Amino acid sequence: LWRYPFPYKTSSASSPVVWNDIVYCSAAYGVGAGACQVTKDGGTFSAKELWRNKDLPNHWTSPVCKDGYLYGIYGHGKANTAPLKCIDIKTGEEKWSRDGFGGGGATILDGAGNVLAQCDRGPLVLVNAKPDNYQELARAQIYGGQCWSMPVISGGKIFARNTKEGFCLDAAPKP
Repeated sequence: LWRYPFPYKTSSASSPVVWNDIVYCSAAYGVGAGACQVTKDGGTFSAKELWRNKDLPNHWTSPVCKDGYLYGIYGHGKANTAPLKCIDIKTGEEKWSRDGFGGGGATILDGAGNVLAQCDRGPLVLVNAKPDNYQELARAQIYGGQCWSMPVISGGKIFARNTKEGFCLDAAPKP
């Protein structure tokens, strides 16, 4: 129905992110990120590039989008130092950045309006999903080792893993 050229070089672990009529793509290894807007005129679809930025690679995981803002870990080959960033999906403008997350990933907590990020050496960090500033709400060092994935939340439980083992944390509110 439509195409948007987004060439990559070595590999791409990040999946496209869709928000309304905007599709965001990112890859490491010198590629960076970009977004296009998909429109329909009669029976014809088209994709128009909105922005492109080589300095915004997502290496291991995809960012998440809330209210038109991407929250994710950006950088390639920056173990322990890659930042968690908030990026406007419509313009590519960086709203804020916080170093020290590394190669982990992030997910949205439904209803709470927060982002849960996993750093590449184990800490889980709860961040307020607001574009105006970085606000850390909580941090827990539950394990160490190498963590290159995003945490998953289901049924009041947080599922996270490193390269050797997985964890399930009960995060449901107590009655």
